[in-house]
Amino acid sequence: MLRYDVGLLDGFLTRGEFDSIKEEIATASAALREGSGRGNDFIGWRDLPAVFDREEYARIKQAAERIRSQSGILLVIGIGGSYLGARAVLELIKGELHNETGGLRVYFTGNSLSPGDLEDLLKLCDTADVSINVISKSGTTTEPAVAFRIFRDYLIKRYGEEESRKRIYATTDRTGGTLRKLSEEQGYETFIIPGDVGGRFSVLTPVGLLPLAAAGIDTDMLLKGAEDMMKAVSSDDTLVNPTNRYAAVRNLLLRSGKSVEILSCFEPRFRMMGEWYKQLFGESEGKEHKGLFPSTCVFTSDLHSMGQYCQDGSRIIFETLVKFAQVDSGITVNREEEDFDGLNYLAGRKIHDINTVASDATMSAHTEGGVPCSVIECEKLDEYNVGELIYFFERACAVSGYTLGVNPFDQNGVEAYKRNMFALLDKPGYEEDKKRLLEKR
Repeated sequence: MLRYDVGLLDGFLTRGEFDSIKEEIATASAALREGSGRGNDFIGWRDLPAVFDREEYARIKQAAERIRSQSGILLVIGIGGSYLGARAVLELIKGELHNETGGLRVYFTGNSLSPGDLEDLLKLCDTADVSINVISKSGTTTEPAVAFRIFRDYLIKRYGEEESRKRIYATTDRTGGTLRKLSEEQGYETFIIPGDVGGRFSVLTPVGLLPLAAAGIDTDMLLKGAEDMMKAVSSDDTLVNPTNRYAAVRNLLLRSGKSVEILSCFEPRFRMMGEWYKQLFGESEGKEHKGLFPSTCVFTSDLHSMGQYCQDGSRIIFETLVKFAQVDSGITVNREEEDFDGLNYLAGRKIHDINTVASDATMSAHTEGGVPCSVIECEKLDEYNVGELIYFFERACAVSGYTLGVNPFDQNGVEAYKRNMFALLDKPGYEEDKKRLLEKR
């Protein structure tokens, strides 16, 4: 079971400070458990690992098999929570080079408006048969809608109308939205984005499960890990609960003047999980001029850049390390007859063990340099433990947001750039917004 270790926080947070926040955390935890907090119409993720739709899940597995049999490339079209979770899990389990190791290649698009990226992906599509999983509750979000229009046209031109319909899978709203309407008209196989689950909490819904199952991820174990974590923490409102303890640490350190959290890991394949964490916490807590700024570092590589700031920079930061106790790799350092690089003292040692020493040494150095550090330790880097980690972060985020005094489940601030973009692109209905923007120039 995942552990959250606060031993390195001695000297930064006192027992009295933990005692002072206990009631706030208990109240926030109970609000989540009872469904009485703000945004309670978006807490469907809370019990999801135990109550998901088994019939739809069976269809997901069947569709995944069909995708693998009909295509060499799967394009996953979505933005924000519609792709970050799936990509994070895929790269964490299979590595950043997963598309180079054989089997179905999975590419994520529709998360930017870069013409260069779209052109590169169109060229790649010519190298294999292609299927599409388009993910959008409304079907009108600009970035994925543009990408879907382009790649749907590509499929129609390449395969024809009838065959292209068999290669498009839509994950969308149960009843409404333009993507739902189009899917029904065209006969695309569809999967449901639950109405009570926000995008950044949706990785364990069909949003994440279909592309992950198609890529060969063991989604049964992913869900099992999340379910076991859910059962372990959902009824405990005390600080013994690791999700509550993490929420308490975050809020206490924010109140002490630490405004930036760095989530670090010594596995490069964790990079996209860090991006998912940034969306989860940034979009949930960054409201009402409140909240920690979520940041990430991938060590040891970032020790040669951001490591300098971590060690000697402004003391506005604290660090949370995600650590995997076991990694399935037996790679060791070989012995050279002539010790030309001075590394024979490491001969015979596993790279994972050396990486673990580097991790421990770094945490000690940063702590001594005045950076509060805590550790989330997973037993192993596999689907079960990643499922645990996902649920840990989701629940901790909700409790932390309630403790902060915000609604962790809305994201009104995201709409500001969209409104301005629609106005400047002359979308009907935004004429007054365009006038306002042009007057500011």
